[in-house]
Amino acid sequence: MRYRRATAAGGTYFFTVNLADRHSDTLVRYVEDLRAVITKVKQAHPFSILAMVVLPEHLHAIWRLPAGDTDYPLRWSLIKAGFSRRLYKGEYIRASRQAKRERGIWQRRYWEHQIRDESDLARHVDYIHFNPVKHGWVSRPADWPHSTLHGYIDRGMVAPDWGKQVIEGASSFGER
Repeated sequence: MRYRRATAAGGTYFFTVNLADRHSDTLVRYVEDLRAVITKVKQAHPFSILAMVVLPEHLHAIWRLPAGDTDYPLRWSLIKAGFSRRLYKGEYIRASRQAKRERGIWQRRYWEHQIRDESDLARHVDYIHFNPVKHGWVSRPADWPHSTLHGYIDRGMVAPDWGKQVIEGASSFGER
């Protein structure tokens, strides 16, 4: 089956990528391996990470591709495969995956959304940075260590207490 994906050359995209085991903590347990694989893929197939958060069993990211480039599926494939190769082969693998010689680390597909404009970008960046609070991992966004929010704070783009207004009920970053 062939899936239709957004393919704007040089586009900006929001992604959600999940582990197959949604009760796992593999991504944060092996976050340094994930970082190393992403760095390696970025060197071979450049892209910019505008925002990202790594949670125990899923991650969200916003990437901007180089002008003329639409191949984010290749990059995700390389990241997923490279990360999987670094892990011990002890996970449960369904027969359908075994037949295709696949590991059982990641869900096969992922969610992507092409960012339409600056407002859409800002909403998705906020969503990413608030996600650890949404899922109950921390009480303040800045308390989550695996987030680009720290770079935003360091560059003075947001205050260190960013997200407080959401915690107090002023906004939900587009979720109902």
